[in-house]
Amino acid sequence: MTQVLLATHNAKKLDELKRILDPLVPGVEVLGLDDVTAYGEPDETELTFEGNALIKARAALEATGLPALADDSGICVDALNLMPGVLSARWAGPAKDDAANNELLLAQLSGLPNSRRGAEFRCSVAFCAPGARPVVRRGVMRGRVIKEQRGSGGFGYDVLFVPDGHKHTTAEMPAKLKDELSHRGKALRAIAPQVAAALQP
Repeated sequence: MTQVLLATHNAKKLDELKRILDPLVPGVEVLGLDDVTAYGEPDETELTFEGNALIKARAALEATGLPALADDSGICVDALNLMPGVLSARWAGPAKDDAANNELLLAQLSGLPNSRRGAEFRCSVAFCAPGARPVVRRGVMRGRVIKEQRGSGGFGYDVLFVPDGHKHTTAEMPAKLKDELSHRGKALRAIAPQVAAALQP
């Protein structure tokens, strides 16, 4: 069976990526970093989502020889000059604590009316395969940061984010609906044709 590596240890993110990729690239076994021999993972030192995704995908390909996908994503808040951005996972410190990140974001937006709480999730997905040029695709989900946490699904800032045209946070939505709307879903659907072409026998 053809294999592709998704360069993540995040089980919830891996499940989400598998859900989206499986019907788009049939017959492919999707692996995560916990399924391969450990290697020295690079630091995410770039200032853009695209740059960090490429760092991770190139390192995964080099270490394992497998075609590799990697994403970098985060929330960009209008009132915070598009921060946390690439620092989203480490906004409250290096521990990558979702609860602490959400509390800090709520505190920073405290007192702001709904009209000034606009934000968007952004994602870049990079794909690197042996003998091929890297491919990057992007996705955006526009919405707003609400004033309290709601929902138990998803991860990261999902409990605070309501997409435009909807009343529920992405943490309250069924997985299928979230995948249709999400920045990651859009980026993966855009890159899937290149993945499928590279994996053809």
